Amino acid sequence: MIPKKKIEEILAGYDKDKLKIATICSHTAQQIFYGARQEGIKTIGICTKERKKFYDSFPLAKPDEYILVDATSQMPTDELVSQNAVLIPHGSLVEYVGEKIHGLPIPIFGNRSSLLWEKSREKMFNWLKEAGIRTPKTVNPEKIDRPCIVKFPGAKGGRGYMIVKNTEDFHKLVPRPPAGTLVQEYLIGVRAYPHYFYSPISKSGYGAGEGAVELMSIDKRLESNVDECYREVAVGVEVKPSFTIIGNTPMVIRESLLPEIMEMGKRTVESAQSLFGGIPGPFCIESIIDENLNFYAFEISARIVAGTNIFPKGSPYSFYSYGEEMSTGRRIARELKLAAKKSALPKIIY
Repeated sequence: MIPKKKIEEILAGYDKDKLKIATICSHTAQQIFYGARQEGIKTIGICTKERKKFYDSFPLAKPDEYILVDATSQMPTDELVSQNAVLIPHGSLVEYVGEKIHGLPIPIFGNRSSLLWEKSREKMFNWLKEAGIRTPKTVNPEKIDRPCIVKFPGAKGGRGYMIVKNTEDFHKLVPRPPAGTLVQEYLIGVRAYPHYFYSPISKSGYGAGEGAVELMSIDKRLESNVDECYREVAVGVEVKPSFTIIGNTPMVIRESLLPEIMEMGKRTVESAQSLFGGIPGPFCIESIIDENLNFYAFEISARIVAGTNIFPKGSPYSFYSYGEEMSTGRRIARELKLAAKKSALPKIIY
């Protein structure tokens, strides 16, 4: 991991009045570019030649300039630093750049240490435990005695996840499980994905740590055939469940559950502070709510998630906070402006 002091030295050489936002052209890039445009911040898209045409077809959600690369795993660090760029991490960046992200000599919005805690299942569940948040039981593959979901490492959008009912199922379907494979009990309930934003430099929101956490929006994911399989089952067609995420749909949750959602966000922020130095910026607690209205968190995404793409103009929750359009992408840009104005960029960048 590159030392934070090194990033602060690079940041000290930036012209704070000419900050740019950069990210890989994928995942939540359109929202990030559009939000930055609303806040008057110039953007850089790291893009392959074949994808440029797609982004150019959406003039309000394309970057102000491109850096073309042969593969999305490439990161033009020197060029980005020379342009006062701050890199915004999202799911595709985490997946394609991989381990290299931890050593990149470029300022990254948020705390890059949190991405290590997101990636490691063991660290993630220690984080949730520290936050006092319920989780599904993790099951030893040799002792599977109930329906379980098998998850593979990395930000793959649910691709390849499968259901097993016993140990024999597991060995048949996963003969060579990769390191980091997780087996969790399969819980029955409604999936809910609250999107948070934590600011250590603002008190506007739900008090957490030295700042405040905001609820930006909530979504529910649409997962391949598992969300539509009742149609096939109704006519007698056997379906092998697939959990690959193909889209998202908005959710407005019953108001009596919002206090628990805000407390979960607060405890996640404060436990992150004690474990690895904090989690400024966006994050998501991926959860299931059972029939008794209990929340169970099965993952934390320690950066902007694709479910926020539904809300380029914001959600009811962000409107109640701002009274204007406020997507998570725009909130990132506004936080950069606020931190630059307060000379507090090191608090939100590593």
